[in-house]
Amino acid sequence: MFSKKQESPTITKNIEKVDTVIGKDTEIKGTVSGSVTIRIDGRIEGEINVEGDVVVGETGKIVADISARNVTAAGEITGTINASGKLEIVEKGKVRGDIKVVSLVISDGGIFDGKSEMLTEGDIAAQENIDIEEEN
Repeated sequence: MFSKKQESPTITKNIEKVDTVIGKDTEIKGTVSGSVTIRIDGRIEGEINVEGDVVVGETGKIVADISARNVTAAGEITGTINASGKLEIVEKGKVRGDIKVVSLVISDGGIFDGKSEMLTEGDIAAQENIDIEEEN
């Protein structure tokens, strides 16, 4: 008779390893950074720099540049995405902006509007070496 709405299997899978959750009634303006995996169901404007993954839930609205390992979009993202791994846009997910990723997956119903640059593992390793040299 009544059934519980099921989220995308990818979103559900990523919930198990999330370190930080930004709830749907939360709004952040500024920079979010850390070595964590983050799930965003609220709104962020600014910049997101994490070493882990970024999961944008169905109610999430991001207007920010994102730098992360993997990004999963079930909500809306507007901004540049740099992912050393995969960008996955699931059903109803929307990404508007340029991306640099190793892997791109767009499910039926997902929207991508922007330019894409596909990176190789070698590109990522070279960038990490440049970053280390700049720190020293």
